[in-house]
Amino acid sequence: MPSSAGTEAGATMEISVSKSDLLKELTATQGVVERKTTIPILSNFLFEAGGDKLSITATDLDLSLRTSCPAKVKKEGSCTIPARKLYDYVKLLADGEISIKLLENHWVQIRSGRSNTKMVGMARANFPALPLFPAESALQLPAQVLRQLIARTIFSISNEESRYTLNGALLVLKPESITMVATDGHRLAHIEHGTTKLPVSGELKVLVPKKAMAELSTLLNSSDVQTVEFAKDESTLFFRIGGRLLTSRQLTGQFPNYEAVLPRENNKSVTVHCDELSAAIQRVAQFADERSNAIRMRVEKNELKVSSSNTETGESEDSIEVAFTGDPMVIGFNSQYLLEFLKVVGAGDVRFEFKDAQTAGQLRPDEAADSEYRYRYIVMPMRI
Repeated sequence: MPSSAGTEAGATMEISVSKSDLLKELTATQGVVERKTTIPILSNFLFEAGGDKLSITATDLDLSLRTSCPAKVKKEGSCTIPARKLYDYVKLLADGEISIKLLENHWVQIRSGRSNTKMVGMARANFPALPLFPAESALQLPAQVLRQLIARTIFSISNEESRYTLNGALLVLKPESITMVATDGHRLAHIEHGTTKLPVSGELKVLVPKKAMAELSTLLNSSDVQTVEFAKDESTLFFRIGGRLLTSRQLTGQFPNYEAVLPRENNKSVTVHCDELSAAIQRVAQFADERSNAIRMRVEKNELKVSSSNTETGESEDSIEVAFTGDPMVIGFNSQYLLEFLKVVGAGDVRFEFKDAQTAGQLRPDEAADSEYRYRYIVMPMRI
């Protein structure tokens, strides 16, 4: 059998690229590559060389990332290379030029200095085709706003796969605002940025999967772009961050009517410093039931008491001075839910609003009236 059997007709590719440029893009794509896949080609990068650049694509079928770096292209062409192995190998090479050449039978040669390696690739034809970016319908979203919206909602997304429509966040685009909402059925995070001007008519709602949000967050945090180009077609969401294009399959189905659960009658409130409340909850939570993480919050005259008890480990109480003059009241919460919110807020004062022991509590940062963001976090009470 001739040795060239199995090579695609006319398949060639030969380039050289700087290690630092290549490694930067390989690092950016790591979150998308499937580790444990039943479809071997999804463990590979697609390399496509043309003009003066190398395009790199990774996909797990739900999510894909396409990026590129400058390259000296001696022969235009394409190949696929095992992603994890290539990334681990390139990291270990000395700085300088790397040459990459497609050989017969989909093997790929990688040379750098005195290092010479051949890796076993797969047929380019097996790599899935990706949807094209619908540039004509793209909207410009402010990158800093998107960063904030994701950070303040992603922790509330459900991890239960059976609750399919809760495995993502709802992004609502209106002419004057961008809103993001996430819930797992026990708590809900809702944030609105009200000073953005968008060329949309009415409102545009899309469900963004959690994995896409995490990947988008990573890309935004490693880039200094001012705007993200966002577009969608029937089944796919597109986010262009500088020279990188992230595509994600849309979640379909009906997101819950979140406006119905936003509390309207929480007429009691206390304001407490974020750090102080977080520290008190962390101490008390050490003695909460490990399954429910339940703690008690009791408000009485000028005092907020946080407590927990467990027959096996003991009991704990912390007390914080607050301005409160209403009737005493006790309400139970999952301590983890409160701590996750307080961690995201980070500093400053938090308003804790409530009505009675059976009604959801609402927390919000005590922001200035002219703040660009309106952030609220609703937590269902627990029986204690």
